Amino acid sequence: MSNQTDPTVLWRMSRGRDTAHATIIPGPDRSTITWFFNGIMDRVENYDSVYIAMARAEDIKGVLLRDGWTEQV
Repeated sequence: MSNQTDPTVLWRMSRGRDTAHATIIPGPDRSTITWFFNGIMDRVENYDSVYIAMARAEDIKGVLLRDGWTEQV
């Protein structure tokens, strides 16, 4: 059973052998986004709203897509 504050993977991508994914950790006062590249945490950002955090994750996804990454299904 999942909880509303459990971390959730928003997307997974690959480019050749490289992998990337974004995770959101929603909270009552802030939401945290993390990005992982090849299984290593690259960045963590906190936002006042889950909606802003998700928009930021989508923005990064767009950058990766433009850079040749493909979304994993």
